[in-house]
Amino acid sequence: MITEITGPKIKRIHPKKFALWMALVSMIMFFTALTSAYIVRKAAGNWYAFEIPKEFFLSGGVALVNSVLLHVAYRLYKERNYTIFKLLISLGFVLGVAFVVLQYLGWLALNGQGVYAQTNQSSSFFLILTLSHGLHVIGAITALMVSWIYAIRPSTTAWTEKRQLRLELTFTFWHFVDILWIYLLIFFWVQQ
Repeated sequence: MITEITGPKIKRIHPKKFALWMALVSMIMFFTALTSAYIVRKAAGNWYAFEIPKEFFLSGGVALVNSVLLHVAYRLYKERNYTIFKLLISLGFVLGVAFVVLQYLGWLALNGQGVYAQTNQSSSFFLILTLSHGLHVIGAITALMVSWIYAIRPSTTAWTEKRQLRLELTFTFWHFVDILWIYLLIFFWVQQ
């Protein structure tokens, strides 16, 4: 007679969630390396100081509001309140685009101050950090757009595990991008 011994059931993380979290860890390492290099290079001297445009601070506020909005939208989806969920995710998409527009206006303001990539190492580092973040924002906006398209379809009136996973992954990445921008904004402000 064979006796089967069973232990506690192991709860596993979804492979897509695991992949996202590993990507987030690598992004944290990337931005940590860039900000560390920024500090080391700044200490070497010959550093051009410039004022951070108000558009970057406004975009930080938009990012925080959008994170809260998307968090509420996700909770509403889980509670099966699809009407308000669709409204909030639509507004979240609009705020995501507003974030990108404010970033662009911030760079125009910097150009108005005479700050270009070739001006000094300080402006080059600023450009690399903000454009690297911008690439991540484009990824987050794309994911948000896909989730938004699925959300506004007339057939989105039923909860599914697949839809919830898509939203969770999208919103997790969006929250990360928001937190990253706030970190970079505080970093630049402190470094002035």
